[in-house]
Amino acid sequence: MGSEALPADLARDVEAIAKLPAVQTILRVIAETTGLGFTLVARVTDEHWVACAVHDEISFGMKPGATLELSTTLCETVRDTHAPVVMNHASLDPMYSTHPTPKLYGFESYISVPLYGADGAYFGTLCGLDPKPSLVDQPRVREMFRHFSELISLQLAAEERHRETSARLLDAEETAQLREQFVAVLGHDLRNPLGAISMAAQLILGRSIDDGTRKYVDRIERSARRITEMVDALLDLARAKLGSGIGIKLQDVTDLHDRLGHVVAELRSVHPGRELNVAIAPLGTVRCDPERIARVLSNLLSNALSHGAPGRPVTVDVRSTDGKLVLSVHNEGPPIPAETRAHLFEPYTRGGATGARSGLGLGLYIVERIAHAHGGTIEVTSDETGTRFVLTMPV
Repeated sequence: MGSEALPADLARDVEAIAKLPAVQTILRVIAETTGLGFTLVARVTDEHWVACAVHDEISFGMKPGATLELSTTLCETVRDTHAPVVMNHASLDPMYSTHPTPKLYGFESYISVPLYGADGAYFGTLCGLDPKPSLVDQPRVREMFRHFSELISLQLAAEERHRETSARLLDAEETAQLREQFVAVLGHDLRNPLGAISMAAQLILGRSIDDGTRKYVDRIERSARRITEMVDALLDLARAKLGSGIGIKLQDVTDLHDRLGHVVAELRSVHPGRELNVAIAPLGTVRCDPERIARVLSNLLSNALSHGAPGRPVTVDVRSTDGKLVLSVHNEGPPIPAETRAHLFEPYTRGGATGARSGLGLGLYIVERIAHAHGGTIEVTSDETGTRFVLTMPV
């Protein structure tokens, strides 16, 4: 008998058996039922024999983690044949009377049955032995060992499922912590300095400066605003995809007409050479998150201006009808391919956009999440006459 540092996989197997509270009870019941003074569970591989759990009433001297030379054991035979080895009186047994193992370990009665792991593969043996002869080679004893072996196998499988579930829960907890850190970085560590850059640029632009400086500062302000839009989109993605959905602050809004008009005016200034046909009807009172609805129009109109046919008008139509708010944006140009349309509202889908203005591909995903958060829908149609996006939601 020896005690050596076990390979990591064998050490885990010994620990797995040690965690099963029923194993010690099973070993004690076997000893009391059969009269065998030493019972154990052994892990048996092609190269190793390791005791995982023991019940010792005869001072055999073996502890969990102890190792034996595999070739000196009968468990090697059980591993190779997947059949029990049983003897009542080794020195008189016709098969084992001359076998070295009973003499080496000093036992007369012995029984060993195969034990299988959680994956159904051979794990080791459930054994019992005693220096005195004992009537163990009988059906009821074999059947008892078989049932106990199956019970241990079932417990190993249950423990493995518990371990995997715990690992998944730990992964989920770590993911949640990473999500919170990610949202914190987006919401504070990036947005605050970007806001400062944008404000500083606007203050400089309000002063008397030469045209060359104004050109560069204006580029800084536009870039800061563009990055802020990307950060906002990523923040919305984090909340919608990893958290509890895009948050909205519903309120009764009476000036949605004006807010949407401001969005159009801002995009006119960014695209001064483009023709915009805009019809925003009086909308009355609309229960919504006005900043989110303005975001929908901004995203849809930006897409239409970026992807629509150059030199052709983009049409915006917003009206309240039959208790519904209907917001429509149309641009002329080649149709969006059907295979692209099928994934248009998924994150990081760009619909064929190229260049610096292609963005992160989150705009339409955010639009759809906002629509759903308002109990509405977003639909797209695209053919040779152009592409139209329509938001419909309850007023």
